[in-house]
Amino acid sequence: MAVSAPAPVPGRRGEPDGAVAEPGAVTIVVPTFNESGNVRRLLRQITDAVPARLPCEVVFVDDSTDDTPDVIRQAAQDCPFPVTVLHRAEPVGGLGGAVVEGLRAAGSEWIVVMDGDCQHPPALVPELVATGERSNAGLVVASRYLKGGSRAGLAGSYRVAVSRTATWLTKSLFPGRLHGISDPMSGFFAIRRSAVTAERLKPLGYKILLELAVRGRPGRVAEVPFVFQERFAGASKSSAREGFRFLRHLAGLRTSSPVARMVAFGLIGATGFLPNLAGLWALTALGLHYVPAEILANQLGVAWNFLLIEQLLFRDRRAHRRWWDRAGRFALLANADLVLRIPLIALLVGRFGMGALPATALALVTTFALRFLGTEALVYLPRRRAAQGAGRTRRTSAARRAV
Repeated sequence: MAVSAPAPVPGRRGEPDGAVAEPGAVTIVVPTFNESGNVRRLLRQITDAVPARLPCEVVFVDDSTDDTPDVIRQAAQDCPFPVTVLHRAEPVGGLGGAVVEGLRAAGSEWIVVMDGDCQHPPALVPELVATGERSNAGLVVASRYLKGGSRAGLAGSYRVAVSRTATWLTKSLFPGRLHGISDPMSGFFAIRRSAVTAERLKPLGYKILLELAVRGRPGRVAEVPFVFQERFAGASKSSAREGFRFLRHLAGLRTSSPVARMVAFGLIGATGFLPNLAGLWALTALGLHYVPAEILANQLGVAWNFLLIEQLLFRDRRAHRRWWDRAGRFALLANADLVLRIPLIALLVGRFGMGALPATALALVTTFALRFLGTEALVYLPRRRAAQGAGRTRRTSAARRAV
């Protein structure tokens, strides 16, 4: 569904000439989850802050389990601009997924994303758009870390420490993609509609700016400082669970290239030695012969590796096959690696005259590469029929939106 940008609305508070470099419509996307105590205040702030020469619409993408959608609809009656509520029965992708739905629904030249808890000041919306127009930027980030900005609204030293650590970690992992972005954890930014392709995004959790910058950096980036406000009502949605989702998201972004995935695949494989050795020790201690004990213990390592790559490497590809199908294929490949390695070593030593040590090293590298390629191709790549069906669905959806 696309929401058309409204015409300028008379009677709203004006701004001095030049406040916005080049007038253009703006869609404000607000993802919400149980923010009924905040939305009235937020809409009043937007009404007071956005000038009449900047046509505006507000799109709430709501995952709430309380009465937030009803409160939004009631409060919207007093607004001089269109307000839309898109309530999602299934919150796919969390807060980031809600933002992606808002990006798809937006019909304006500029899209401003902000939280629904009143910690992002709507008074900054015109400046974000003006900065983008003046600098010809595709993305304008409201930063707490520029001169004049502040993270004063973060509640407690724990959240400050978490924010600092997350910022340092993301900038360390993506120095190129995040160059020029001092606050990659910001949830307050403006982006040109033409600079983002929603279909490329795979959000997980609430750090959608990181997803936008890393998966498809939208050209030139500009920043403006802002002071992070205290939450007006309700409780923060930050939790240990969201923290783990954030770490999984980081891992998925960092391993999005084939080379990075292969390195991570090898590191995960190395950790499988721990459950393997522990199982071997336990089984031999119980009196089992070392050969069947090694075969059984190897399955523990296989299971361990499967669980990790499911969560860290191929999380976004799991829908193509059922879990038992993926597990069975992965186990078959892992055990085939074990069976293939010994005859390969014998061939290298007996036929080509290699020493046992270099032959073993070459066999390990060869079987590892084959196992990685086999895992990608046979376990996690979509089946051809399913991929063709998904392509037809995307084309049909695009055609319907264009009508």
